[in-house]
Amino acid sequence: MPETRPQRLPLGPLKTIHVFWLAGMSCDGCTISVAGATNPGIEGLLTGTVPAMPKLILHHPVLSVEAGHEFVQSFKDAWEGKLADPYVIVYEGSIADERIAARTGGYWSAMGSEVMGEGSESRPVPSAEWAARLAPGAAATIAIGTCATWGGVPSAEGNPTGAMSLMDFLGKDYRSAFGLPIINIPGCAPQGDNFTETVFAVLLFLQGLGPLPTFDELGRPAWLFAETVHLGCTRAGYYEEGVFAKNYGDPECL
Repeated sequence: MPETRPQRLPLGPLKTIHVFWLAGMSCDGCTISVAGATNPGIEGLLTGTVPAMPKLILHHPVLSVEAGHEFVQSFKDAWEGKLADPYVIVYEGSIADERIAARTGGYWSAMGSEVMGEGSESRPVPSAEWAARLAPGAAATIAIGTCATWGGVPSAEGNPTGAMSLMDFLGKDYRSAFGLPIINIPGCAPQGDNFTETVFAVLLFLQGLGPLPTFDELGRPAWLFAETVHLGCTRAGYYEEGVFAKNYGDPECL
């Protein structure tokens, strides 16, 4: 597990905070879901118009205006501690075991490239390596989607990538620079509002404007995942008995 860099709270009041979005083995469905959030909407967070919230500077491999070296440089600045403002990590997609690919000189998922030493050739930087670099200094680390939280389809038995969740990669004892565990927002894809609402609550805490949000034993926001859809369903009785529909039109639990 990467060594954290302890910091003091509160951070606020903040004017800006960086969000570094890392994409592993994903379909970008979580990105699309977040783009559709409305309460609060991602646009309000990016423009700094949400009350009590700092302006979010989003570094996203798909949505950012910057590209190439200019885009990757911000990630390097965060890693080297050169940013004037704190940052948050958001990881989408499962994390591949890059050691497997490295045996044959390849990689599974990467972003940017760099020369590792004098006389060396430029090599891609795996997404997993970016996560390991940025996690120790992050104010908060968020895993979004089923792939990042539990490993998802890429972690199914027989997959050659050795895919895993962010918590498996960083370790269950990981804590951010401000003492926060990995925050899991599962779903394929999760509701965009669940993500933006969680970010809102975490930023309020970091600024000293609210309590630390409550998370369950799986690292999920407790107020969002305390109940299931079964509780409000007319077929809940069948669910409690473990009786499920087998054919189209059956009245049992789906």
